[in-house]
Amino acid sequence: MSAHYALVGMPGCGKSTVGRQLAKRLGVPFFDTDSVIEERVGGSIRDFFETQGEAAFRDLEEQTIDDLTQRGAMVLATGGGAVLRQSNREHLKSRGTVIYLRTSPEQLARRLRNDTKRPLLQVADPLKRLQALYAERDPLYRKAAHFVVEARGPSVTMLINRIIMQIEMAAPSGESR
Repeated sequence: MSAHYALVGMPGCGKSTVGRQLAKRLGVPFFDTDSVIEERVGGSIRDFFETQGEAAFRDLEEQTIDDLTQRGAMVLATGGGAVLRQSNREHLKSRGTVIYLRTSPEQLARRLRNDTKRPLLQVADPLKRLQALYAERDPLYRKAAHFVVEARGPSVTMLINRIIMQIEMAAPSGESR
């Protein structure tokens, strides 16, 4: 039996990259909430953020997560701020298995230093912003997650192997994936 898996974590921690490869390994479809939102609005999240504001974006994100989590087996990569709304945390956790890809703000700052697509990081001191976001969001990621996987260091393949090992260890005996 296949299941529904969702990846949560800070912006730039690798949710989309890992999610695509994990879905391929599990033989299920992959969805990225940010990509689905961009399709729905017909433009970039950054532009939507600038013209409609964060609250309107979070409303659309909430609707998208509600829609996607009601579908069948898949791997879902969520936006970094998806856990800010309790309804998102509840939908993700009750409708599937949630994996938190944990990465430190310092690692993210190095990884994202040239990123211009993430609206929340377009500030004078991105590291300070990432530290503040991490302080706010880490407890929410942990609350939403069934598993916490350290997303630093290893290759994507090694990270996926760790995730699959966690999934298999948690599966009731006799259940196949």
